[in-house]
Formats: sequence, structure tokens, C-alpha cells
Amino acid sequence: MGSEPDPRFSLANERTALAWVRTGLALIAGGIALTSVASLTGLPGFLDVVAVLACLFGGAIAVNALVSWRHVERALRKGEPLPAPRALALLVALVVIAAAGVAVYAVTQAPR
Repeated sequence: MGSEPDPRFSLANERTALAWVRTGLALIAGGIALTSVASLTGLPGFLDVVAVLACLFGGAIAVNALVSWRHVERALRKGEPLPAPRALALLVALVVIAAAGVAVYAVTQAPR
């Protein structure tokens, strides 16, 4: 729909989507690594929960990359203003919450 956008903008949109997909894959890989380390060292199930959440968030980020790419591509073709990145604030909030949770866990589990 609409007219063909400048290829530079369309390709930049695609690169941005691929960067989000890489972020999602990194979260999934981190979750898998965390589960593997937890099972090898006999650590409690808390780390398994963190690993599952990392994998789920990674998948959600990849899906969001596709949705966002479509919205931006549509706006480029129609000559409309670009939509704001909705998932960025959520991702930052989730990273802060995860970091705080792991920090609290580390402090409470530290040998005294």
C-alpha cells in the first residue's frame, strides 16, 4: 500500500528489526545458558524461573520486532509520521526488574 519508500529508510527499518531479533535471541541464549549452569551446579529453582522468563521475553521481543517493522514500513509507504517504539520502555523496565531480582537473590544467598 502507498508508494515505494526510499530504500535507505526501508533498509534501516529492516536493520532495526534484525537488531531487535538479535536481542531476543541473546535473551533466549542467556536463558538456556542459565538453565544449563543451574543444573550443573545444583543451584535452586529460582535460576530456572529467571531462565524461563528470559526465554519468554526473548520470544516476545522477536515478535514485537516483526510487528514494529510492519508498522514502520506501513508509515514509510503512506508518508505518515513514524510510530514511537512501544517495546523499548517495557524492555528497559524488565531489565531493571530482572537485575534487581537477581541482585536481591545474590545478596540474600551470599555466605555469611
